[in-house]
Amino acid sequence: MRDAHTPRVLGILLVGMMAFTLVSAEQASAQTADVAGAWTLTVSTDNGITNPSLTLVQDGETLTGHYSSEALGENDIRGTVSGSSVTIRFMADLQGQGVPVVYSGTVDAEGKMSGSLDIADGMLGGTFTGTR
Repeated sequence: MRDAHTPRVLGILLVGMMAFTLVSAEQASAQTADVAGAWTLTVSTDNGITNPSLTLVQDGETLTGHYSSEALGENDIRGTVSGSSVTIRFMADLQGQGVPVVYSGTVDAEGKMSGSLDIADGMLGGTFTGTR
């Protein structure tokens, strides 16, 4: 014998299962990208193209590491990664002046990084790509 509430209970269970599936899929897509390791960057600015190297150490969403280029020298970095978004910051020494440098980008499904570069709070900008 069927209870009169059976269709309603089944409907509620079905909606609950669908909501759980959607939340699980959203959480999986929002997982923080793994960006640890050695990267080779290609940077394009009005001053030309350079190929700095970047080594990242990742602890959850926190990044530390080292940046090396002919244009901006040797620098320890700090940064964050959240989902596929990456931000890397350091202070470069340009002709005796401390200048802030910020890389902001994303990591795609193939593990390549790309985005924009801001030097000296907008004095110079550019774009970058990175591969491991």
